[in-house]
Amino acid sequence: MRPVALLLFPQDWELAALPQLRRKYGEVEWITEGFDLFKFPQNARLMWFDPEAFVNKLIKKYRVRGIAAVMSAHEQFGALCAALLAERLNLPGTPVDAILRSQHKAVAREIHAKALPGSVPAFQVYTFGQDPVSQVSLPYPFFVKPVKAAYSVLAKKVNTPEELRAHTTFAPFEGHIIRRLTKPFNALAKKRLNITIDGDYMMAEAFMQGAQVNVDGFVRNGEITILGTIDAVMYPGTQAFMRFELPSQIPTAQVAIIEQVARRAIEALGFTHSLFNVELFWDAQTQQASIIEVNPRVAAQFADMYEKVHGINLFDVLADLSFGKPVSFAQHSGRYGAAASFVYRVFDDTPKYPPAAAQLAALQNNYSDSIFTPDFKVGASRRREQKWLGSHRYALLNLGGADHDDLMSRFNDANGLLDFDSAPVGAKGWLHAIRKGV
Repeated sequence: MRPVALLLFPQDWELAALPQLRRKYGEVEWITEGFDLFKFPQNARLMWFDPEAFVNKLIKKYRVRGIAAVMSAHEQFGALCAALLAERLNLPGTPVDAILRSQHKAVAREIHAKALPGSVPAFQVYTFGQDPVSQVSLPYPFFVKPVKAAYSVLAKKVNTPEELRAHTTFAPFEGHIIRRLTKPFNALAKKRLNITIDGDYMMAEAFMQGAQVNVDGFVRNGEITILGTIDAVMYPGTQAFMRFELPSQIPTAQVAIIEQVARRAIEALGFTHSLFNVELFWDAQTQQASIIEVNPRVAAQFADMYEKVHGINLFDVLADLSFGKPVSFAQHSGRYGAAASFVYRVFDDTPKYPPAAAQLAALQNNYSDSIFTPDFKVGASRRREQKWLGSHRYALLNLGGADHDDLMSRFNDANGLLDFDSAPVGAKGWLHAIRKGV
């Protein structure tokens, strides 16, 4: 029997990458493990999920065959479980404590405030479930987010005490879900980090201004390699992502400053072997980069963008790191000069529907490089997303172009092929299928 390579808590992007991973490392059998946090009945496992017990089960399950590598792009549990398993089996992996430090927003802020004091805003931690107005003394407006969260859940700018109270007031079931999502992290963080607050706290921080960017790279044997910087463009007047674009439109000399801050942020958290994604604000007036957060995993949504522009697929990098192999690539060897992941989003209760099969076929025929990813929700699932994110993200479209202008032109044309406003034939069946994720 061949040894196995485990891909933990895979989602759409990771599952789509499996064929190329099998081609690259075909001497092992690739197996997925984990469950979907937001689809019933899989998410019922949250009631008793324990990362260490999960890892112990995997070790026992594959003891005879042997585990050659373990990896994950999953923010909530996957990256942490992969690191725990790698640590237990002495496989190449991300240091567990580095992941815990980066995912615990307050701990990360304290570390970065010492290492990069000019790149961290003023912040305060306050108790979840109690009146926040009496606990926070920062001047309005400021930004609030959970000490432990993923994918910008519950992160929001608040302008008044009333907005702050409204944003952090939850129905009993919502509060239960939040606490179940943080419980596994809290148990590990208390065991391994010297902390007095857990992931159920909230954090307020001074409002940062400027252009938002993502710096992606990897660390191997302590050596940091920057792969690129991506612009995070917002829907006008919101903090909701409209598209992610590579390369950045910020001048090269300024990007160099941003990337240096990202390097130091990674070093301060103790990363020695891992892919990473650092989110920052860049203020062109002050020439100052401010750290938003460090994501201790591959940015799966950006994988094909780097391949289009730089000829580097992030999943190939992840596999090389996980097997302990050298990461080799010829940067700037991609087919396109620019690429983006466009985010389809609605800010009210307007219904949205999947495009017809003929429309998706036309998209693929006319834009063979395009990757369309649906993410439609209805009912309680959509209402929860609206509450936690302030909008409903219902689809993504990744696309390349010769340069920025060509990229935007291709998107406008491709977008014209898709209709999200017309209910498809058999809509009741579609709604029934979607509601399985409620």
